[in-house]
Amino acid sequence: MPCVAVVADDAGSTVIDAGQSPGHARLVQSAMAGAGLPAARRLVYTHHHWDHTWGACAWEVEEIVGHQTGAELLAAESRRPWSHEYMEREMAADPRLGPSFRARARAMPTWDDFVVRPPTRTFTDGLTLPGGVEVRHVGGGHAPDSTVVAVPDPGVMLLGDCFYPPPFHLREPGPAGEEIDLPLITALVAEGFDWYVDSHSPPWRPPSP
Repeated sequence: MPCVAVVADDAGSTVIDAGQSPGHARLVQSAMAGAGLPAARRLVYTHHHWDHTWGACAWEVEEIVGHQTGAELLAAESRRPWSHEYMEREMAADPRLGPSFRARARAMPTWDDFVVRPPTRTFTDGLTLPGGVEVRHVGGGHAPDSTVVAVPDPGVMLLGDCFYPPPFHLREPGPAGEEIDLPLITALVAEGFDWYVDSHSPPWRPPSP
């Protein structure tokens, strides 16, 4: 499962990424309640990929924040007839979709009440949310709308998947298509945050100078 982060605020928590399914979102909500955190007030998408956005329909929030490019892509995704049968047809037409679509099928035992939710508040370069949470578009090869979220106090940057290679079905043939975006992650680490959190690894600290 991808990382879901929570920035707690007395006025209501900001949740970074929605989870990969409604079931995943409900696990996060249960953990928030168990920890005594305020209920979610908003979602922030680091990018439009399914494992970061498909849980959104299980959240009751005032707004969903995301990059304008991602909003357009998710609007298109919301019009697709998602079901196991639909994904089987798509994989038969394009076998390269297999890794992504099989993972989606495992995450979605039921499609009851499922909808893809595009952002309700968009930006192009960046914006600052209540509590000093900074949202910034960085782009890159993984997704055109890749966004990082900086929380200056306590010194954490949430990276999403921004420096990862593109999804399997979009990669160029050969080893170069599997390489991370080293210039991008190097530049972000140079900003000097105490902790960095990408979406599929434990939190990590940059090496000491």
